[in-house]
Amino acid sequence: MRLCLGGIVAISSTLLSAGELPTGPSTGDMDLSPFYRWHKPMPTSPGAVLRSQTQRPQETMPAASEAVRLLYGSTDQRWQSGPVPVSGILFLPAGSAPAGGWPILAWAHGTLGIADVCAPSWTGFRDRDAVYINRWLEQGFAVVATDYQGLGGPGPHPYSVWRAEGTSVLDSIRAARAARPDRIANRAILAGQSQGGGAALGAATLAASYAPDLHILGAVVTGPNSTFPDGPVEVPPRQSMTMFLSFATGGLREDGPGIEDILSPQGLELLDVARRSCTRDIAIKARELKISSPLDLLSISPKRLATLRVPTTDMPATAIPFPLLIATGQADETITPARQYAVATALCAAGNKVTWQVYQGMGHDGAMHGSLDDAFAFARARLDGQPPTSNCDDIQPPGPPGARDPDAPFNDD
Repeated sequence: MRLCLGGIVAISSTLLSAGELPTGPSTGDMDLSPFYRWHKPMPTSPGAVLRSQTQRPQETMPAASEAVRLLYGSTDQRWQSGPVPVSGILFLPAGSAPAGGWPILAWAHGTLGIADVCAPSWTGFRDRDAVYINRWLEQGFAVVATDYQGLGGPGPHPYSVWRAEGTSVLDSIRAARAARPDRIANRAILAGQSQGGGAALGAATLAASYAPDLHILGAVVTGPNSTFPDGPVEVPPRQSMTMFLSFATGGLREDGPGIEDILSPQGLELLDVARRSCTRDIAIKARELKISSPLDLLSISPKRLATLRVPTTDMPATAIPFPLLIATGQADETITPARQYAVATALCAAGNKVTWQVYQGMGHDGAMHGSLDDAFAFARARLDGQPPTSNCDDIQPPGPPGARDPDAPFNDD
């Protein structure tokens, strides 16, 4: 898949009226196709299918017998503007559905970009994700993959805002079941990687209150970007090369400066690329600019930034009504094992059934595929009604990231 992104500029505070969704080219809206725009009144029921469109499954998903692009209703959790269209795609496995329908995996993708053209339902899935989804299809799961609010649909993509991403995930399950009611059971597993790990945990946190009609059996989370400020393990704010994606799409306070007012000349050049390209091209430009630290992107001090940013990944450590599998690559240098340990301990401290597994030699991407056999076993145990397990009493602080296994699949990062 070729990644590209365009049309991103800062969202100024003048656009952010209370209860109004910012829209237009300055928010990343692009003319992908008429499918992604909805001009009729929005239904009041979240998860309602606005339209659907049959697609040809991409070649890296041979286990998909059918692919259905979806535009469905969700709820804006960042600007509180009410119902909002969200896009995604549903994949069905081969063969006849079992009695009651296939169980469904709700997949939450990692960082791709913040412009409409980066929506995977439009651009397609990169090989790592496509192969991952394909393996779940081989296990007899339908898979629904949201693009998230604003990535394809109208308005900004509130990058890393866990409430917005979590509702997009939950409503994708509703939409998938509405699109194929006779073939998909009300038995769901959540799964997500990196940004999507935070989205899956957001969906898990919101499930009981926002979507009590859904029967969610568990969540598989790899490399989560989530933070729990009230948890027992404190971690410093994470500084990443893509943090400006959040600042451009809802990660800055409305009563402060916009993103273009806080970036260095290098940061402005990188943002200009982000207005036209996705993460791959952003990374290439960052190397060209010789950006060695995320702080090179800023024209203000980290202390000043801390007063302006919205803590988009900060979550409450609350009770979740189903078990969690958290998979961490011991060689993960993107979201380090120590940060993921903080996630696991916070969820354990809240009384949840958590299994935290650390995979030697696996990096940030590699942990997805390195943990798949355990993920399948976890999901099957949930479907079979086995009692949930937990290793909360046994988890220990990890060491620093180790060396990556060069022979493991998709273990480049």
